[in-house]
Amino acid sequence: MKGKKWWSVGLAGLGLAVLGALAQGGTLLFVSTQFTPIEEAQRMRQVILKDAPVKVEFVPEDNAPFTTRILSEARAGKVNVSLVGGLHGDFPPLIQAGAMDNVDDVMAQLKDRKFSATFVNLGKMGTPNQLYIPWMQATYIMVANKQALQYLPAKASVNTLTYSQLKEWGANLQKATGKRLLGFPAGPRGLMHRFTQGYLYPSYTKSAVSKFRSDEAENMWAEFKEIWQYVNPQSTTYDFMQEPLLSGEVWVAWDHIARLRDALNQRPNDFVAFPAPIGPYGRGFMPVLAGLGIPKGAPNRAGAVATIEYLTRPEVQIATLVQNGFFPVIQIKLPDNLPQGIRMGAEAISKQSQSGVALPSLLPVGLGSKGGEYNKVFQDAFARIILRGEDIRRVLDSEATNLRRVINDTKAPCWSPDPASNGPCPVN
Repeated sequence: MKGKKWWSVGLAGLGLAVLGALAQGGTLLFVSTQFTPIEEAQRMRQVILKDAPVKVEFVPEDNAPFTTRILSEARAGKVNVSLVGGLHGDFPPLIQAGAMDNVDDVMAQLKDRKFSATFVNLGKMGTPNQLYIPWMQATYIMVANKQALQYLPAKASVNTLTYSQLKEWGANLQKATGKRLLGFPAGPRGLMHRFTQGYLYPSYTKSAVSKFRSDEAENMWAEFKEIWQYVNPQSTTYDFMQEPLLSGEVWVAWDHIARLRDALNQRPNDFVAFPAPIGPYGRGFMPVLAGLGIPKGAPNRAGAVATIEYLTRPEVQIATLVQNGFFPVIQIKLPDNLPQGIRMGAEAISKQSQSGVALPSLLPVGLGSKGGEYNKVFQDAFARIILRGEDIRRVLDSEATNLRRVINDTKAPCWSPDPASNGPCPVN
């Protein structure tokens, strides 16, 4: 493959841990909150892990059963899982319960990898020790059919689009075509809650929790309701936005980069990829960092170390990008023959994170098995305000009670962009 010379990282010296894993044999159980869609899980097993140095049984699980499994095994003193893969916010309850092993030794073996210093620091979870190894990153961006560009508002640019301009763009599209051509993944397994948590709320309130029921949030929902009148009504059935983009049902869409991948790869000349819109406080966006950790008492720790070494190799990081749309966490030159669609996504991600108005919002931290209940607050607020037309103030006051209960039950402190808190994050 062209560009392979950039992947040379001296793999001959894999260390005693890898040799030990090879000698140990058996199957390594790898449980992850990532790649739960069937197609992604199959590509993980059949392509990404195909040349792993140990036999890996990859089991993707939703957040709640994942957390319950790891904690239950730790409490019972009978650990079956040797490797866990999760988002940054999946790790705190496992760490607080003492269920995760220190992986300083693993990081030392990976000193030839050029990890992002920010990601390495996040993997320490506020402690002096490395508790997970950065694995992969992603985020959510916008994609538009090039046919839509002629209907952009005057003087608007996709790279500096505001929410008010997005509304005007949607109105222009409907006026010109008679169709509602904006689209969001508001289906049963769509990620619409991430849009409200990590994009709307930070952009309008510079908060995800503490200002949930603020006057700013009330204004935000009112403005988004105006945008929604130009959104394709089929959006409540969309889980992945790549399909309606490819079919032409929508011309402008927001989604996770992995769920836009097929549209960009199949017809790169028909689409443009660009950052999320900008609100009063800036461009709220949600960087997604996943890490790899080893449970205490893992039955095949050596195999886990070997698999971590494998998954952070440059060529495997690129395979993960090509197959499942998650981007490398190490500094590498992308191969010259990388699909054009992936390059488009990478450029949009760079513009989104490096702009002067960037306002990153971490995925929820410290909620453990309550993560689903936290998401439901935002899902219910969206459904009640946008889909059912209930009174915004009444809904926010009602759902704030549910949000406060989740935060207080888990004692989760605030995470970015909310200011740090002593104790549970307040829902003002």
